[in-house]
Amino acid sequence: MTTQREQAWMIAKERFAAVGVDAEAALRQLDRLPVSVHCWQGDDVAGFENPEGQLTGGIQATGNYPGKARNARELRADLELAFSLIPGPKRLNLHAIYLESDTPVSRDAIKPEHFSRWVAWAKENHIGLDFNPSCFSHPNSADGFTLAHANDDIRQFWIDHCKTSRRVSASFGEALGTPSVMNIWVPDGMKDVTVDRLAPRQRLLAALDEIISEKLNPAHHIDAVESKLFGIGAESYTVGSNEFYMGYATSRQTALCLDAGHFHPTEVISDKISAAMLYVPRLLLHVSRPVRWDSDHVVLLDDETQAIASEIIRHNLFDRVHIGLDFFDASINRIAAWVIGTRNMKKALLRALLEPVEQLRQLEAAGDYTARLALLEEQKCLPWQAVWETYCERHDAPAGSQWLESVRGYEKAVLNQRG
Repeated sequence: MTTQREQAWMIAKERFAAVGVDAEAALRQLDRLPVSVHCWQGDDVAGFENPEGQLTGGIQATGNYPGKARNARELRADLELAFSLIPGPKRLNLHAIYLESDTPVSRDAIKPEHFSRWVAWAKENHIGLDFNPSCFSHPNSADGFTLAHANDDIRQFWIDHCKTSRRVSASFGEALGTPSVMNIWVPDGMKDVTVDRLAPRQRLLAALDEIISEKLNPAHHIDAVESKLFGIGAESYTVGSNEFYMGYATSRQTALCLDAGHFHPTEVISDKISAAMLYVPRLLLHVSRPVRWDSDHVVLLDDETQAIASEIIRHNLFDRVHIGLDFFDASINRIAAWVIGTRNMKKALLRALLEPVEQLRQLEAAGDYTARLALLEEQKCLPWQAVWETYCERHDAPAGSQWLESVRGYEKAVLNQRG
């Protein structure tokens, strides 16, 4: 007997075929687009380097929902539940402060061995790993400067941290057979009126050049750099601005990271993708949701998330754009936040894959903007949800909100016991 979901799938296939879209092909392509899930949502960016450490450098997690992960074992268990509720391929994005060691390890001395359990876990779960040096929440970042610091010793500490991080990243790629994207973001800047804006940028430029001077196998490791408009304590001046990093990524041919929360409230990164792709070999996207500022709210299936996905799909940027998430909300269940945000990113990608791109492009080239707008609007009403539910079913993931029952059960049995 044919189920209602199967009937809906068959009808959806026919509806999309009528506008020239192969729904099966869309699902196959979606299976080639992993989303890199950020580990720091699970513990409010605390990491395991120093349990008593306080967040600094413009990093802030708000809320005190019970049950956050207190160690790597708990964090991996939480991730396993989240991943089971998210269909399709995933990656995990780690920060350096998520190392595991029985003794304290200085950040400029981290090694692949400090992440060996993460690699073993990634192998078991058939996922890739990405990485980030952690240039914040440390005594050497207390005055708001790291790679642009005027003190040679402090600046060298952070240079060495980034160098060792690159080797850790490359070890991930080599062990897992998929390149690790390592993103460098620093909080460097000033709170108030700044007189010398040039010297810190000169120091940052030289520091980055030293960091990437060691040649690593691109099959194992990809360098990315990330800008920001401002941060807490750096409201007046951010050393690593958009112009700085656009120039750096272009001239050094690194990947450029565009974070949806790192620009003026009226700016969107979807419009920047096609422009940046003319000059840089790769993009790393940090999909987030700013509310008035870089507040890193859980990703919604909103217009900008959809626009980001559409830019990737419309321009066939599958092999040049790496999709990562970056939000941390401690006011709701942290596992639910992962599931909601990641599923929304994947839904946006699917909706973009179900768009009749060639037909729309032809209408645009012919100057038929009336038909272009009409088809784009009608497209929103086509039964993409039936295609999504089929995709979930094929990956043994809940198709609708039933996943919340699993999270609630886990919260009662596990999270609430953490105190």
